Amino acid sequence: MIQAVMVISTQAKPRLLKFYNFQPPEKHQDLVRSVFQLLSARPDSASNFVEGTKMVYQHLATLYFVFVFDSSENELAMLDLVQVFVETLERCFKNVCELDIVFNFNKLHTVLDEMILGGQVIETSSEQIMKSVEEIARLEKQSSTTSLIPKSISDRFRR
Repeated sequence: MIQAVMVISTQAKPRLLKFYNFQPPEKHQDLVRSVFQLLSARPDSASNFVEGTKMVYQHLATLYFVFVFDSSENELAMLDLVQVFVETLERCFKNVCELDIVFNFNKLHTVLDEMILGGQVIETSSEQIMKSVEEIARLEKQSSTTSLIPKSISDRFRR
């Protein structure tokens, strides 16, 4: 089971924190702090696997994309899932950067929610995830343009 997904900037600012197990907020904060300390001390030439803790990550520009998981998950499958997550974000934002994540956090959560539900992987195809994200965006746009007030009532107020 996936325990957590994090996107942390190289300046130690959490840009996305999604936890799939219940723990007190202090434990989550400790985990984020320890993950960042561990990753920021690693050289770029080190592997994307972290011994001891079941964790894989990808360092892209100023961001760390981190998946923490338990022993029931395969490390290589998790590394592939990180790659799918990053690849999908690249498709959403053309060249994902920290500002994209800051100003489009809803889309980031949508992508993640299309991949993982309750700590279980539900989709691994970037194409399928993109189709779902685009459909959600289309439906949101459609619902924001259609009026909730019936036409006959809105006509009365215009007169």
